[in-house]
Amino acid sequence: MHIAIAGNIGSGKTTLTTLLARHYGWEPRFEQVDFNPYLEDYYRDIPRWSFNMEVFFLKERFKDLLKIAKTDHTVIQDRSIYEGVYVFVANNKEQGNLSDRDFETYMELFEDMLEVVKYPELMIYLRASVPHLVENIQRRGRDYEQKIPIEYLEGLNERYEDFLYHKYDGKLLVVDVDNMDFQHNPKDFGTIIDRIDAQLFGLF
Repeated sequence: MHIAIAGNIGSGKTTLTTLLARHYGWEPRFEQVDFNPYLEDYYRDIPRWSFNMEVFFLKERFKDLLKIAKTDHTVIQDRSIYEGVYVFVANNKEQGNLSDRDFETYMELFEDMLEVVKYPELMIYLRASVPHLVENIQRRGRDYEQKIPIEYLEGLNERYEDFLYHKYDGKLLVVDVDNMDFQHNPKDFGTIIDRIDAQLFGLF
């Protein structure tokens, strides 16, 4: 089984992925953030490095999906290939950070990949306001993230809403996280567990 955690930068994807993997005994798969060779350059000069960084992420997510398809156990993935394309790449194109030529090349590559990938059994979307995202980004203190423009986060949130509510046809669970602390509050985490159980196993 394949479970994916979706959400904007700072929404808590990695934390929830870790907690759910521990709770259910699932295998976690995380994004290549600390080892992405383009990320710091990207946040320093987004238009220059958008294509390079997005192709790197696409390559890594596709490799993960090929491995997940061969596993005989449940894998929970921190961000999916779909949101990488329909949220982050679409946002960069909308904001003028990707040329028409680069965008068309990227989308042709992705469309070829779609022939061998499928939707996860469940997509869990961590829905968060921009102030909540900014607070989390500041708290975790990654230097390259402190320069992210507010309008960039706003654009991503708009893209997430459009993609998941209007374009995504897979099974979806939306969790509003602004007033939750699932990392430190067992009751909040338990609420998420109950909702996942209901979606996957028909419980409650």
